[in-house]
Amino acid sequence: MDPKPPSPPHVLIFPCPAQGHVNSMLKLTELLLPAGLHITFLISAKDHDRLSRFTTVHSRLSSYPGFRFHVIHGLYEGPIDTDEKLNLMLIDSLPKVTTPLLRNLLLDSQVTCFIADGILGFALDAAAGTGVPVMFFRTVSACAFWAYFCIPDLINSGDLPFQGTNLDERIVNVKGMEGFLRRRDLPSFCRSGLSNTTFQEVTNITRRTPDAHALILNTFEDLEGPILSHIQKHCPNIYTIGPLHAHLKARSISKSTSSNSLFQEDRTCIGWLDQHAPKSVLYVSFGSIATLTRDQLIEFWHGLVNSEKPFLWVIREDLVSSLDDENKVPSELEKDTKERGCLVGWAPQEDVLTHSAVGAFLTHNGWNSTLESIVEGVPMVSWPFFADQQPNSRFVEAVWKLGLDMKDTCDRRIVEKIVKEVMEVRKEEFEESARRMAKLAKESVSSGGSSYRNLDRLIEDIKKMSTQSN
Repeated sequence: MDPKPPSPPHVLIFPCPAQGHVNSMLKLTELLLPAGLHITFLISAKDHDRLSRFTTVHSRLSSYPGFRFHVIHGLYEGPIDTDEKLNLMLIDSLPKVTTPLLRNLLLDSQVTCFIADGILGFALDAAAGTGVPVMFFRTVSACAFWAYFCIPDLINSGDLPFQGTNLDERIVNVKGMEGFLRRRDLPSFCRSGLSNTTFQEVTNITRRTPDAHALILNTFEDLEGPILSHIQKHCPNIYTIGPLHAHLKARSISKSTSSNSLFQEDRTCIGWLDQHAPKSVLYVSFGSIATLTRDQLIEFWHGLVNSEKPFLWVIREDLVSSLDDENKVPSELEKDTKERGCLVGWAPQEDVLTHSAVGAFLTHNGWNSTLESIVEGVPMVSWPFFADQQPNSRFVEAVWKLGLDMKDTCDRRIVEKIVKEVMEVRKEEFEESARRMAKLAKESVSSGGSSYRNLDRLIEDIKKMSTQSN
């Protein structure tokens, strides 16, 4: 009698329940499934409902019999745009609800490997004693990860907490960033006191990364090689497999855009873009979490109108606080917007950035947005909101030369000036840098490229784990 064939490797994937995290870890899932891996994807009830309503993810993944969603009920599902709300999710809700669930899954489901969002440190505790290797997937850039990792060193050197209010003071104790990093470019949590719980939690979690079996990053070597070399001294087993969305297309897994949006996309803006000349439109989006005050909204609005550039602006329903009938947008701005602007509640961003009419991207520099802009060769105007976005925006300007950073300012004259600088005065310079980096990004995910090879290595290593466990 022939022996029973070994079971396919079974991977458990668990993202932090937020748009950028779910999006990138679903793309990782789509890259792993064609290799014959079975995957259980843990997801909050709210995010699962939104994916079901707004995307084709179920039809895309239903062709893989080894895939299933495991829906988690009882999580905090409110906004995470403040330290207090982020703490409620990361420190209170997630560990309490999911740790027992994870233990049961890891013990009872013959899991080969557990790929956990690297910001969920309790995943290591849940897996302790189960024999299941834990890989951390960090959805931030390598440069942001390294800045987080170095925070204890900055405390020891006296750089943190800040003394005085000068945010332009140079930080020289983050290796690889000595020549250009300022206080204002550190992750936003560094501006709070050392007793801030979010600051402590993110720092502690990042320092636990070497305890994981491996670190997976959505980046590529030509973009962040020097920083990766510093990380590798602490985390020797790194898989850089990004940009993930470009990797999907390069492997012919998804020639069309694989949207994993938790918001309903308004595709009418594509028709609006069709009416404009190449590289003439400024695309504006602050992502899924950032919020503006009414005053900030008005300053941005004046700056965009005064730049005299056509603009496509994503204004989420919850983007602006205190915007009601008494605080509505001035009529003259609405009039000028009708002449040269297009406002949508949410845009199909990958398709927008691919469109020939888009000449620049005013972005919060969330990592997915930054990579999507890099792949399409679109220069950036950076206005980071919090967390990893601060170091990302500094690298966009000072290292990669892909645009200008206007963090910590929100003035209509500065907005107008920076937009014109990127789209007129230094247009050719930024477009040339963007073209060069886009070429390197696409080469990295093409057959033989660094990210392509690293994904193959990741898949083979997971399969070896399965062989060893059988």
